[in-house]
Amino acid sequence: MEIWINPACSKCRSAVGLLDAEGAEYTVRRYLEDVPSEDEIREVLDRLGLEPWDITRTQEAAAKELGLKEWARDDSSRDGWITALAEHPKLIQRPIITADDGSAVVARTEDAVRDALARK
Repeated sequence: MEIWINPACSKCRSAVGLLDAEGAEYTVRRYLEDVPSEDEIREVLDRLGLEPWDITRTQEAAAKELGLKEWARDDSSRDGWITALAEHPKLIQRPIITADDGSAVVARTEDAVRDALARK
């Protein structure tokens, strides 16, 4: 199991605390420092069953500068969204846990973290 975190994020700290409390084995990826490639983002999106706009933090300054709220949300624009996430990792929703069964969850709630823990 791997968790993508921003240590400054309270939701990330809560998720890590719950993983620790449950004795989970996991790897921490500080994704702002160890930026995921476009291919890694595609893989996580596949595991999540989501599209890039579903995990984009559209209120961030970079999102506003790029005008992401006006970008199309369709197959033809998917690669552009993924490129934006790779170039501006702060736009990636957090935390994301990749579970042992090959799936992933956006773990912003305790229930989502527990869901990831239950996936074997």
